[in-house]
Amino acid sequence: MRIVQIAGEYPPLQGGLGDYTRELSRALAALGHELHVLTKMSPGLPQHEEAAGITIHRLSPRWGWHTLGQLNAFIAEHQPDIINLQYQTAAYQMHGAINLVPRFVGKRAPVVVTFHDLRAPYLFPKAGPLRRRSILELAHSAAAVIVTNEEDCAMLALASLSNVSMIPIGSNIAPPHSMAALSTDFDRLAWLQAHSYPRSDYVVGYFGFMNASKGGAVLVRGLAALRALGVDANLLLIGGLTGESDHTNIAYANEVLALAEQLGVRDHILQTGFVNDHQVSEALTACDCMALPYIDGASFRRGTLMAALAHGRAIVTTMPRVPLPEMRDGENLLLVPPQDETALANTIARVLRDAPLRQRLEAGSAALSRLFSWDGIATKTARVYTSLLP
Repeated sequence: MRIVQIAGEYPPLQGGLGDYTRELSRALAALGHELHVLTKMSPGLPQHEEAAGITIHRLSPRWGWHTLGQLNAFIAEHQPDIINLQYQTAAYQMHGAINLVPRFVGKRAPVVVTFHDLRAPYLFPKAGPLRRRSILELAHSAAAVIVTNEEDCAMLALASLSNVSMIPIGSNIAPPHSMAALSTDFDRLAWLQAHSYPRSDYVVGYFGFMNASKGGAVLVRGLAALRALGVDANLLLIGGLTGESDHTNIAYANEVLALAEQLGVRDHILQTGFVNDHQVSEALTACDCMALPYIDGASFRRGTLMAALAHGRAIVTTMPRVPLPEMRDGENLLLVPPQDETALANTIARVLRDAPLRQRLEAGSAALSRLFSWDGIATKTARVYTSLLP
């Protein structure tokens, strides 16, 4: 099949949607399909590029109404078999034009929409219910819909959508093929010293952008509570904190760091800044455990969680909103109530002080991650595509 992926962002731009599109496209290309990615232009990057069996086309610096014409012209020229819109409204600068893609180009090829979340775009002041309606319009106008988690699947089912498939994401940060060797040979203290991080008894990791839904303020309060328990721990923030699509992250990250100053724990927060995949893997391996206190509960749509699982980390996260049988509390991760910094701190302290528990969680998370391989995800996605062809 000739497949066109539309992605609001794409590496080297920072963002989970772009990383997902890259990994899915690589896996689809490995299955023998022809892959084209349409994404936005960025200074210093070529307009057209071949990488890992994928042809990348960068259209314009911003998404807007003009984008529809550009997409239509490209699709008319290249005549794909399938168009897959990777949808997360922040990746398209909250612009509502992207919601019209199936109506605008759907006559040329079937349009599959993959919802990475159901956040509504900005339309105009006081748009109110129209913003939510635009999400449902996008879903109904698509030839098929893919969601990445059970909660979104249930929400769309209430809208009487029938052609919906639930396909979870994999880790956007692929562990090195020699992950076992990295874990065995990796000198954590030497890594911390080389990066000018102070030595402490424990390092608690957090991976991902700092936005309100990921519980940054709870994380900082939890760090203060953890140190109040007498646990000598630093918090390691892995990767860039704000990304390049959702500018609300910048204000929130500043609020969280200001809170850390107020609580007296700013000196115990370490930051890698934006680093490449191998450096992320090293940073994840340097942590004794990961703290991922999502406000809306743990979900398999979270690339940061999937990366922590893939790297076999001991993980403390929040109870999912909908039952997820694969998440087994005490076996492959530990679950705490959302927005409860006391429970977060107590549970992290338990993991750090109990080496056998930590080792059990590491083995459990690595085993759980094997359910989310990219070749399996690509195979399921290709079946959705094939079902729409004549």
